[in-house]
Parts: sequence; structure tokens; C-alpha cells
Amino acid sequence: MKEISCKLLIIGAGPGGYICAIRAGQLGIDTVIVEAVKPGGTCLNVGCIPSKAMIHAADEYLKVSEMAAGTSPLGISLSAPALDLARTVAWKDRIVGRLTTGVAGLLKKARVKSVQGWARFRDGKTVEVDTETGLQVIRAETIVIATGSVPVELPFLPFGGSVISSTGALALKQVPQALAVVGGGYIGLELGTAFAKLGAKVTVVEALPRILPQYDAELTRPVAKRLEALGVKVLTAAKAKGLSAKGDALLVEAADGSEQKIAADKVLVTVGRKPLVEGWGLEEIDLDRDGRFIRIDEQCRTSMRGIYAIGDVTGEPMLAHRAMAQGEMVAEIVAGHKRSWDKRSIPAVCFTDPEVVTAGLSPDEAKALSIEIKSSSFPFSANGRAMTLLGEDGFVRIVARADNHLVLGIQAVGTGVSELSSAFSLAIEMGARLEDIAGTIHAHPTQSEAFLEAALRTLGHALHI
Repeated sequence: MKEISCKLLIIGAGPGGYICAIRAGQLGIDTVIVEAVKPGGTCLNVGCIPSKAMIHAADEYLKVSEMAAGTSPLGISLSAPALDLARTVAWKDRIVGRLTTGVAGLLKKARVKSVQGWARFRDGKTVEVDTETGLQVIRAETIVIATGSVPVELPFLPFGGSVISSTGALALKQVPQALAVVGGGYIGLELGTAFAKLGAKVTVVEALPRILPQYDAELTRPVAKRLEALGVKVLTAAKAKGLSAKGDALLVEAADGSEQKIAADKVLVTVGRKPLVEGWGLEEIDLDRDGRFIRIDEQCRTSMRGIYAIGDVTGEPMLAHRAMAQGEMVAEIVAGHKRSWDKRSIPAVCFTDPEVVTAGLSPDEAKALSIEIKSSSFPFSANGRAMTLLGEDGFVRIVARADNHLVLGIQAVGTGVSELSSAFSLAIEMGARLEDIAGTIHAHPTQSEAFLEAALRTLGHALHI
């Protein structure tokens, strides 16, 4: 049995964990990080990065398919395209490989000791790791829990065979002829849209009255319109019941109470994610919880002295960049710096077609706080750059206080609007007012001009509408 001691031990090398380790190493802290699989966690290996690679491949395939069909408005024509999904997946895997190797290199550069294996708490200062070479015991002054989250499995649709999670969807070697997606949230719609573009017949089953229920209806309307154009069938207020006896169809209870059978050679279940709090000895340290999540304060401290928790295991929003920001902060706190978690804006992006971005408060959220607001939007149909990108659907919307014009929230839906998310978040984080955005010169022709025009319109004098 090996034993090592360190000042800081991090359990989990996902975005939060590896960032925490790298920053701690930079600050001269003796750091060990434990990861059961590969560095990068869900996001890098089977989540954010590989899914965006597949979404991009699907976008490109749809473009050339439209050109082959003679329906492209660009006047470009070519012969019918062919798709080798195995090669597409291999390309995606190479990207993941380069990034995981890069993370491992950064950890080494920061003098962080990496241990591969499954960690389990013995007590609040000691962890044992089951490695390939045997059991290793690690004692640490401070421990950071960064174990992340896993897909929620439905008891009547367990993963296996034709029922797949997002991880399985990203590893398929051929496009399903018919794909049923259970769950109309961002994961289901991102992947469902991609497979529809690749040629699958896609049906989305959502238990709530509309898709993307975490966003307001105005933001999701262009997404619903695009799904219809792509031939995706959407069943809302519908409940999945299980597989047919032959396993070749999904049984669904429709909104009107009728039973439907949806033919599907693959059923993708995307009904959410849950924190990974089992199997690593959480019961040995008995931390306070908020439901299934680990409770933390504004410095990511848990209820036990010397133990921190970051990322998905601590609750919503389950976003990689939130975990990264928390990880960096905790490393600096351990190094003796004064830091606290006081983020005014954590942007969220849904990579559907078109994309959806939110930062700060929506109009309804601001009103729920009894804040009197001014809010207006500017459509991409009046933006020259959006026209040249064939992306006229959507808009940018700003929410500001009525009294002093302080920007409280910014939302957008449109082609490529994910790249505007940093500008939105920065404006809120820096305490910008409508006049600050309106007074900033935005490059022409760019989609960011819609941000400027939304501010001008909220002030009452938009120039291009």
C-alpha cells in the first residue's frame, strides 16, 4: 500500500478540477489530482466538445445536401454527398484526444501529480484510490470534490441496446434511420437536430407543454420553427412509457391521453443530469446537502472544514465554465488569497439551430423580483451580416432597470450567437448601462451590431428598424 501526502487533493479532473489543479500548481501549492478515466471530464470527453464537433459536421452535411438538391440560395450545386459517420466520429475523437493530452500536459507543467483510479473517502483528510497497480492512500490538508454529474436514467428505459445516453449517441458508427429523443431540453435538441441534418427521422418527446422549458417562449420560438423545417416531429405534454415488445419502437402517451408507437432503431434519453455523489464514500464524511447536491457557501466551502466542492456536484447551473471559475477561485483561496463567489452573470448557451444565449435576468425573472424594467429586442432580419449568413431568424434582447438603465440581462437567439455570449456577460459583470452599450462602436458588418441596436431601441431610438 502506497501513501502520499499533499497540501491539496482534487477528486475529479473535469473542467472544474483540472483548472483548480493547474491554478494551484501555478501558485506553488503541492497538489494531487485523481481521475478515474481521462482528464477533461464529461465536457471534454463525452459532452461539450465532441457534441459541438458532431453538430458542426451535421451543419456542413446539410449545406452540401441542399446544394446537391438544388435548394441552396447561394447558387452552388454539386453531386449528392455521402456520409461516413465512422470517419466523422474518428475526427471527433482526434479532437478529444488532442485536448485530453493537452490538459495532461498542462497539469504536468504546473507540477501537479496525477493519479488515475477511483477515489473513496476514508475520512475528511484521507482518500484511498483503487489504481491499476494497487491501493494508494492520499492524505491532504485540503480536499476539493469535483466529481461532476452523470445522465439521468429512466427505470422504464434503462441504458443498453437500442436505448442510449448522450455518450452513446456521440459514439454511433452509423446514422439511425429513426431516432426517438426522450427529453426536449438542450442536450436532446442539440443532438436530435444534428441527427436530423444527417438524415435520421427524428421525433422528440417532451413531458412539459413546450421544448426548452428553461428558456422563455419568445426565445424558443425560432428553434421550434427550425425543427419543423428540418422535419423533426415534436410531441409536447407527452410521456414516454417504455419500449415496444419487439424493442423497435418507443411507446408514448400523447397529450390527449392516446397511446402512440414511435418507430425507432435508437432511443436517446436526455431527461437531465444528476450529481455524481455515489461510490466515492460521501457517507463517510456526511456533508450537508441541498437535495441531491452538496451544499456550499460563497467560497465553495462545504459543511466540513477543509473540504470544498465545485461544479455540477454543487447544483445548477451545471455548466463547465461555472466549474472552471469556481475551481480557479478555490485554488486562490487555498493559497491564502481573498476570493468569494459573487458572479452577477454566468452565460448559458444552447447549441441548437438557431443557437440560444442567456446572461443575467430575463424579463420575467426581473419582474418576479419586483424590478421595474425597460426591455426591447432587435431582429436579425434587420442585420446585414445575419442576412449574408442566411441567419435572419432570431434577435438580441436587453433587459435593464427603468430608473438608471443598468443592464440586468441579455438574451439572444440566432445563427452563431454563442460567440456574443462573452460580450453579454462582460456588460453585466462590469455594470454597464444602456448608454454604455449604445456608446460603444460595434464593427460593421457584424451580428454584434444587433446588440448595439437592441440597446438603442430600449432607449427609444434604434437606427435600423
